[in-house]
Amino acid sequence: MLLCDVWGVVHDGVRAFPGPCAALVRWRADRGPVILISNSPRPRADVAVQLDQLGAPREAWSALVTSGDVTRDLLACRAPGPAWWIGPERDGALFEGSGMRFSGPEEADFIACTGLEDDETQTPGDYGDALAIAAARGLEMICANPDRVVQRGDRLIWCAGALAELYETLGGAVLMAGKPFTPIYRRAFAESEAILGHGLEPPRVLVIGDGVATDIAGANRQGLDVLFVAGGIHAADFAQASRVDLPLRAAAFLKEHRARADFIIDELRWSGASRHGPRNR
Repeated sequence: MLLCDVWGVVHDGVRAFPGPCAALVRWRADRGPVILISNSPRPRADVAVQLDQLGAPREAWSALVTSGDVTRDLLACRAPGPAWWIGPERDGALFEGSGMRFSGPEEADFIACTGLEDDETQTPGDYGDALAIAAARGLEMICANPDRVVQRGDRLIWCAGALAELYETLGGAVLMAGKPFTPIYRRAFAESEAILGHGLEPPRVLVIGDGVATDIAGANRQGLDVLFVAGGIHAADFAQASRVDLPLRAAAFLKEHRARADFIIDELRWSGASRHGPRNR
């Protein structure tokens, strides 16, 4: 089974990557399930629609698990709030049916952070004063997306994880919903068991991701093999590396970040493995 990251591996927020999508389609047809595991703060249904719009074929994945799914469970325990919601209007589906009420940092019971309200123009520093008020009140932040940045086209965009990091420096408590933390992996394994009709041992699972602090760290924590896609979010660190030099430079980069990968590649592609190889049964 593959547990594959989405943003940076399958698409860049603007378009789906044809090669990686074709590789996932081939794997799913020849070898076994592909579970997409995303730190998107949106529920899976919304992310599925986004993948369609970006041109990622449904044949590339068997199931989809998002940080938003896990966040909804955390919100259910805290409804009706009120919550101080930090994030763009497009993430509103996360709260649908929750009965959640909203207020500012002065009256809220906790913070629900899905991202910056305008990630095109704002930076985490724009929230410093308001976050300081919340920290002084002892509010807990539920961070629906642990990613600090994601790739959007040829740019890096700030995400909720950057606000969570700032909040912790101000003395605030943060509860993370997605990778690299355990709850999202539990949900992914439950999805695979529903597909296969039985559980899988860790040696039968390969994680694919481009984020060292999320994808790679999560796989390491779970004791799972991992393929590091160096041409994703950290591509700038390997801009001058040839295909020959890339494995050594990427290995040094991972070591510097106290992470490890079993395999390294610039962009996900099909290796030409035999279609008669063992399946995840």
